[in-house]
Amino acid sequence: MTETPPAATPADSQDAAPDAATKPARKASKSGGLGSMLLADLKSMAGGMGIAGAGSMKKAQLVEAIKAAQSPAAQSPAASAEKQDQKQASQQARASAQPEAVQSEAPARTEEPAPQTTVRTRTRKQRAAEQAAEAAEQKQPEQKQPEQKQPEQPAQKQKQQDKQDQKTDKQNDKQQGQKQGSQKQGNQQGQRNQERLQDQRQEQRNQEQRGQDQREQRAQEQRAQDRNQDRQQDQRQQEQDDDEDGEGGSRRNRRRRGRDRTTPRAGGNRSEPDTTILEDDVLVPAAGILDVLDNCAFVRTSGYLPGPEDVYLSLSMVRKYHLRRGDAVVGQVRQPREGERREKFNPMVRIDSINGTEAEGAKERPEFSDAVPVHPHQRLRLATDDANPTGKVIDIAAPVGKGQRGLILTPPRTGATSLLQSIAQAVTTNNPECHVMVVLVDARPEEVTDFQRAVKGEVVASTFDRQPADHTLVAELAIERAKRLVELGHDVVVLLDSLTRLGRAYNLAAPANGRVLAGIVDASAVHPTKEFFGAARKIEDAGSLTVLATVAVGTGSATDEFFLEEIAGTENWELALSAERAARGIVPAVDVVASGTRHEEKLLAPAEGAVVGDIRKQLAAADSSQAVSKVIGAR
Repeated sequence: MTETPPAATPADSQDAAPDAATKPARKASKSGGLGSMLLADLKSMAGGMGIAGAGSMKKAQLVEAIKAAQSPAAQSPAASAEKQDQKQASQQARASAQPEAVQSEAPARTEEPAPQTTVRTRTRKQRAAEQAAEAAEQKQPEQKQPEQKQPEQPAQKQKQQDKQDQKTDKQNDKQQGQKQGSQKQGNQQGQRNQERLQDQRQEQRNQEQRGQDQREQRAQEQRAQDRNQDRQQDQRQQEQDDDEDGEGGSRRNRRRRGRDRTTPRAGGNRSEPDTTILEDDVLVPAAGILDVLDNCAFVRTSGYLPGPEDVYLSLSMVRKYHLRRGDAVVGQVRQPREGERREKFNPMVRIDSINGTEAEGAKERPEFSDAVPVHPHQRLRLATDDANPTGKVIDIAAPVGKGQRGLILTPPRTGATSLLQSIAQAVTTNNPECHVMVVLVDARPEEVTDFQRAVKGEVVASTFDRQPADHTLVAELAIERAKRLVELGHDVVVLLDSLTRLGRAYNLAAPANGRVLAGIVDASAVHPTKEFFGAARKIEDAGSLTVLATVAVGTGSATDEFFLEEIAGTENWELALSAERAARGIVPAVDVVASGTRHEEKLLAPAEGAVVGDIRKQLAAADSSQAVSKVIGAR
């Protein structure tokens, strides 16, 4: 920019107008002050004003040099006009710079409408700058005269204007920084919202995936359950489709697949042995007590305990003939064929008789549990001869009837074993119609031999050296055998020694379920013991099941006391032995006062009841065996 004298010619004004570098500088100096101008603009402005060394000066030095050059001594009306032009140029530069900044920020917020808005804003700013420039040119003639008259006031006004321009620039910078900060904060908030939205979408997809996995798992479980139900239904259908030849399978089941399709098999269950009978098969007769388990059945040929000579019986035959546990089965066993794999147990292929009757007749027999129990009213006489006072004492102290459920309270060393032998002998002698069964649980082997030799009945025993499961198996199978006989109308007398040891065996054999009662007794051991003892009853217009069981008392064992407490009150006959009478040598050591029978009036005649009462008083007062024999002999 070239400095013009106070009286400048129009030609000089036209030469200075096209200068593109000085015109923005003048406008910027007029509007915003020298401090807001760029260093390059200041250098070009200082070069135009003829300031020496302007190219090497810093911004502050350039500002001072330009202000010194614009002092009243060197300022002219033309210079004042140039300052006015510089302010207008500075305003126009800021007006054009602000829309550009807005235009650069707009694409970050909007995508398509932003460029159109920026163009409209820049156009309005340009029109406002042009109008301001025209208004400034109209005011220039009016401002020239005051500046000539008062040359000192423009310098002071210029300083105030510079300060005001600096404040304005600071405010603009602050506002622009706030806008940038708010824009940056908005961008960060938008980014966080976008991340949160992405997380929500990812969580929703994960939930949908988990829900789909759960649905697939439920579908798989449902399919597996359906397959199990179909398999069980097919198995039940196979069991129901028993054909006429006793094979127990339908025609569909005979279409077997596998390597053994040429081998004839019977039954719907592939695990069952072949029960078909061919012409060249060798059949051997077999008999025993039927023991039905969960998945199979066996005929115990050597007693009530499992043995190597037991015979396998298919469940299809059990269902066909309505067999029950404890039935006495007689049938034919097929020996292994030539080249056939030898089974552990030979199968029974034909049943000839059940409980001594024809096999077909077993389907019509009644159920033991459906029978009507009544009070015992048929007397079992135990007195035999004068050499055996035990039967006479029991008839006086506690009469026994058919179907009696009795407990024999036996302290240690009171002669319980000999007492049971005497009862068994008396029943077989006086009541031959009764079937006597002596069940010895956890017994000494020599005692088993004594009973087998002394009793003319069935002795079922499990010695103490066997597993507790064998004790329970023997007892259960024996009582089931007694029930089957009662269903046929027989009178059965079961003598158990002892009920306490049977409860102990159930306590040891039962699986632990975490419920322990008093005396360290598992809760599952109580019910089987009661079930055995509760089987005794008199069936109305039918047979009877009498159970007389010994119970240990006075042993000091909490387990023995627990079983006694659980069973006490369920009996209808009780015979108590006295340790004191046994110590004095009284045989039998019966405590007449503590013994008795419920509803004994049903067993005794009216005249006999009064006589028995007097004899009981005499027996209670007898203090020796001679006295007991005297009382009994006087009867």
